[in-house]
Amino acid sequence: MYLIKLNATESTNDYLKEMALRTVLTDFTVVTANNQTKGKGQMGSSWQVESGKNLTFSVLKSNLSLTSDSLFLLNVIVSLAVHSTLKSIGVPDLRVKWPNDILSGSFKICGILIESQLSGPKLKSAILGIGLNVNQTEFGTLVNASSLKLLLGRTLVLEELLFSLVEQLKKYFQKLEKDGDQGIWQEYNQLLFRLNKPSTFKNVKDQMFMGFIKGVSPQGKLQIELEDRILKEFGLKEVKLLY
Repeated sequence: MYLIKLNATESTNDYLKEMALRTVLTDFTVVTANNQTKGKGQMGSSWQVESGKNLTFSVLKSNLSLTSDSLFLLNVIVSLAVHSTLKSIGVPDLRVKWPNDILSGSFKICGILIESQLSGPKLKSAILGIGLNVNQTEFGTLVNASSLKLLLGRTLVLEELLFSLVEQLKKYFQKLEKDGDQGIWQEYNQLLFRLNKPSTFKNVKDQMFMGFIKGVSPQGKLQIELEDRILKEFGLKEVKLLY
């Protein structure tokens, strides 16, 4: 692991992307910042953190041997790596909320943003962006946000967490290379928030409906069982879980 520490940057994902254009970087090069002034979330949303209290970092994964339709598998691997790390330090009731959040109970503690580079139909490399709430204790109007310090009642060492997360990322990529993706998908689907529970959703027309989350497809679409046991798949921004 090659680690680059920054005091501040607009986005660790952008910094790593620009750096990769200028020089050849080793696999699992990591850029971390104390303060990320324009952190990005899924579909252009923002990710705001308090300086020096959280983990905001990006990891370069090169030498990928995936096809473009396997892009969501990267999200799956990052989610499992984060889950495994947090479970090992005792964070309770961990779940993955599709498409890119890690929850403890109903509180969001981590967000994920994957940006990939394609070469024809092949996935050449990707930047894995992770924002983890660690020692921050105030979140303003974000009532559904929490942190490891609030959940565990203690201050955590950021660098120790960073190293653990990167090691878990390496472990899951090695597992993918050795055993394929079937076991990874099974593990991920079992961790889905509200899995097999009656839930309320809203579609793009602002219409509410009931259903049961059954899993996520290999293309990254949320599979919801509707009335009469009809299984329907929804893409990003096509559906919102209302609880």
